[in-house]
Amino acid sequence: MDLIFPQYNAKVIKRNGKPYIFDIIRKKYVFLTPEEWIRQHCINYMVDHKNYPKSLISVERGHKINSRQKRSDLVVYNNTGNAEVLIEFKAPDVPINQMVLQQISQYNQTINARVMIVTNGIDLLTAIFKNNEMVYSNVIPEYHASE
Repeated sequence: MDLIFPQYNAKVIKRNGKPYIFDIIRKKYVFLTPEEWIRQHCINYMVDHKNYPKSLISVERGHKINSRQKRSDLVVYNNTGNAEVLIEFKAPDVPINQMVLQQISQYNQTINARVMIVTNGIDLLTAIFKNNEMVYSNVIPEYHASE
């Protein structure tokens, strides 16, 4: 399947007959699901093509929403530890629709990232809060150090 992200040399192994992919952020092999395939392509794109520092990226970090424990797929922090980018990944067969947008918006109520991105590897929607307005695009912004 052709993704919107460039191909990269993914390290995939089998354990007990099941595929695992190496995550450069968590520095370990993780079970390879369709969503994980998209996440790893996006991470490599962000690091190799958009200059995001690996040290500021967090994967599967837990947080509470209405006293329920949830996990963010990916958060990029700035140098002062505040969330800048929140990304929600879906498998390629999951459409980017209103339900997905509501999910990331709900997560962002506690994270307060300036940029929200949803992608299934085929489609991508970026929402950036800028001058009290939300600006939409279909690209991942270049990394710029901010405080």
